[in-house]
Amino acid sequence: MKASVVIANYNNAQFINECINSLNSQTYNNIEIIFFDDNSQDNSIEIIEKFKNVKVIKNNIQTNFGSINQINAFKKSIELCTGDVIFFLDSDDYFHKSKIEKIINQFLQDNKKMVIFDFPIILKNKKEIVQKKKNNLFKTYWGYIHPTSCISIRKEIVNKVFGSILNDNFKDIWLDLRILLFSKNLLNYEIVNDNLTYYRQSEDNVSSKFKKYSKNWWKRRNEAHDYYFYFMKKNNLKTKKNFDFYFTKILNKFI
Repeated sequence: MKASVVIANYNNAQFINECINSLNSQTYNNIEIIFFDDNSQDNSIEIIEKFKNVKVIKNNIQTNFGSINQINAFKKSIELCTGDVIFFLDSDDYFHKSKIEKIINQFLQDNKKMVIFDFPIILKNKKEIVQKKKNNLFKTYWGYIHPTSCISIRKEIVNKVFGSILNDNFKDIWLDLRILLFSKNLLNYEIVNDNLTYYRQSEDNVSSKFKKYSKNWWKRRNEAHDYYFYFMKKNNLKTKKNFDFYFTKILNKFI
């Protein structure tokens, strides 16, 4: 079984070597790497082109690298994939050396399994925080949202997933939540209780703008609720509003 790793990059030159080296040192060998650069203004291209085993896609049109740009970067990269399983990876993150082998083995054990999520080791302020499954303060519709770099999916289903999750007007909803909702409601999926992805949180990346319980965090949560109900209605799935929904809606009226 062949693994395809698709990487989205924008101005992450300082992390590219660590990212690619983590793939080249995997315990699993049948891997292809596809790197999408979204018009970086640093020396990302100079660095990535030193790796001869990486297919590079260059977007030379100036854009603001956000949720929809990240999704389009992965979508265009997937078009070049020849692997059986696709691993998503942001260029400032990297994989544990045995991640691909462990995930591939999970897919091989069950042919009906379409998506696998793993847990991250969060890199923040020069510390490593091992993320574990936990109970939230109140019940949510989606549970823990695994970062995009913690998602792997069979190639045979990926076009169907992207075709469904991109046909909407929710431009600020990130890929991780989109795939999580699609998988939990419409696919056979598995959550592997193993920390196989190094996920970076810094002052410069998107995650830092949505610090938990901040104003931006609550606004993003409100948008997630709107997307959730849109998704459920679109797919004729039953649901009902809960405490989290009402609390988030009320709070957003005052922030």
